Amino acid sequence: MPRSWVLVILLLLFAACNSNLIFSEFQANSGGTWSQDDVKEFIFTQEDTISRYNLFINIRNDNQYPFSNLFIITDLNFPDGTVVRDTLEYEMALPGGEWLGKGYGSLKENKLWYKENIVFPLQGVYTLKVAHAMRQNGTVEGVSELEGIPDIGFQIETID
Repeated sequence: MPRSWVLVILLLLFAACNSNLIFSEFQANSGGTWSQDDVKEFIFTQEDTISRYNLFINIRNDNQYPFSNLFIITDLNFPDGTVVRDTLEYEMALPGGEWLGKGYGSLKENKLWYKENIVFPLQGVYTLKVAHAMRQNGTVEGVSELEGIPDIGFQIETID
């Protein structure tokens, strides 16, 4: 009988940990390489125009990733056609080369802040587009094939 209680408690704790999550999606990159032309699109419907939310971009990287940071460009498309573009930079490794993020072995998952404490002003369908904007130092052309990024995700959480 005690084992079944432990299982019930663990299930309740797991459910409680994810209670703020309202949207989560990952998209895989073929061969763990993110092409410069491969713009990831995350489509979600938002009906609540009162509550506040935190938005995250989730990046999974492995040891093939050749940089210590990551530049991405996002376009958040609103139901009325408005587009908000952001250019973002995230640190992916410590100065000594140790990867940031969570995970064991060579695969790390980074939950990166995208927008904090926002209210969606309109009901309807939103689209978030995410593209990488990495360049080698001293070059104008972007990195056409960014290795070491097997997955890109997007997540929305309610604020308690």
